[in-house]
Amino acid sequence: MTDTACFPAFPPMRTIETMSQTHKNKTFTTLLAFLLGGVGAHRFYLRGAGDKWAWLHVASVPACAAVALAAPQADRFYQLLPLIVSVLLGCLQALVLGLMSDEKWDAAYNGGSGRQSDSTWPLALILVLTLAIGVGGTIAAMARLFDLMYTGGAYG
Repeated sequence: MTDTACFPAFPPMRTIETMSQTHKNKTFTTLLAFLLGGVGAHRFYLRGAGDKWAWLHVASVPACAAVALAAPQADRFYQLLPLIVSVLLGCLQALVLGLMSDEKWDAAYNGGSGRQSDSTWPLALILVLTLAIGVGGTIAAMARLFDLMYTGGAYG
């Protein structure tokens, strides 16, 4: 005899999740990606500690230390290159997340929160600042890299 035959009045137990998803703020996420994107803070905020890409951002810091220990005579730019790339990717992610429509944002990150996002002018200011610093940083990194590669650092 099975358990359901002994107790036909009791349905099988099911796990019911009663907690709703917390609301993720798009402006705050964009600011995190801009300021702390190099260490993946925005990805930890959105997806938690299980996000592999967030840990890759964090790994850029020990990668800098490993490069510095492996090649202490190398130019400081090469020693910081993993972190520079991670910071520039954080700026790119800030732009991608900030320019996402509120409806798409809510569908992706706030499906169970029961609230709707309403982005206002602070987000636009963060995006303008991110674009200016991200593009400037990319141009500066490319210029320094080409200087080191083709002139051996003659210009700096």
